[in-house]
Amino acid sequence: MPDPLHILVKDLARSLGFDAVAITRADEPWQAGERLEAFVDAGHHGSMEWMETTLERRKAPTAMWADAKSAVVVALNYGPDHDPLLTLQHKTVGNISVYARGKDYHDTLKKRLKQLAREFVDESGAEVKVFVDTAPLMEKPLAHKAGLGWQGKHTNLVSRELGSWFFLGVMLTAAELEPDTPETDHCGSCRACQDICPTNAFPAPYTLDARRCISYLTIEHAGPIPQEFRAAMGNRIYGCDDCLAICPWNKFAGAANEAAFHARAELKVPGLDELAALDDQGFRDVFSGSPIKRIGRDRFVRNVCIAIGNSGEAQLISSLLPLLQDDVPVVRGAAVWALGRLDAARFAEQKAALMDRETDPDVLAEWMMD
Repeated sequence: MPDPLHILVKDLARSLGFDAVAITRADEPWQAGERLEAFVDAGHHGSMEWMETTLERRKAPTAMWADAKSAVVVALNYGPDHDPLLTLQHKTVGNISVYARGKDYHDTLKKRLKQLAREFVDESGAEVKVFVDTAPLMEKPLAHKAGLGWQGKHTNLVSRELGSWFFLGVMLTAAELEPDTPETDHCGSCRACQDICPTNAFPAPYTLDARRCISYLTIEHAGPIPQEFRAAMGNRIYGCDDCLAICPWNKFAGAANEAAFHARAELKVPGLDELAALDDQGFRDVFSGSPIKRIGRDRFVRNVCIAIGNSGEAQLISSLLPLLQDDVPVVRGAAVWALGRLDAARFAEQKAALMDRETDPDVLAEWMMD
């Protein structure tokens, strides 16, 4: 006999507009915790210390909530209506990861997930907790185990129906729901995601070294970008979609139906010169309601400077000159590096002056061209 709560929660999820929903046990042993521990032990998490400090809680859903019996995993499609790799060809604009071009997905997804939780509790009386990417819970392994998709060689989730473009949310419940069948890996011999990575961030299939990943470097990493990765960043100023965009399974994916995930006009092809001119208030105004806001103006403008340095466009030098006097060392340093890339002669002229006036010796040590 079909599990009535299994049917109930799936019907509720679909009625609320989720593009996919699947269920798995939350209280069974799994290998995801061991893989996470190996990831951290190898130092692949870089400066994301929170992954280390919350490691034990992340290893299993029951480590965070002992009463959890089942996990209901939902997906919302945020697929683009264009090929995001094309923006990489336009060197005077910034390339922003598709997921960050619309409104903050945390707000949209969590609001809908909370509604699902309320309706499920009203019908079932079972305890629940909801999570959207902000708690120590491994959503991707849970989604794989539930059958929503499989973790591909780029470590992201891939779905035969949604491709790679979807957000995940999880509702843990104390109710014992009938689980779905885990998805099978369908990557086969394909290695497109590994081959396209600009910084060789995949030391092996299904293994990511975040320290080499442009998404990590532009979003999570706070200091100067290591020299070896700057040119490879191109015009990527927030995140990187290359390994997702190249996946053959995206031929089955459609554009997002959720209006909140549609790209804001000003974030489709934003001019680097305009972004470089943002002060703190200007940054907050432009990125209000965007996930980009959380990295702050300084880290963002650092990324913009690197993109300018990679542009090969001398007309952007005027955007760099004010930033040589910026109050923030990491911004000043990035501007120094970019100037050296665009105009070696002008850089040579200013080099002595830069060294004389620089108050933070680490700036020039990290950023000065050889």
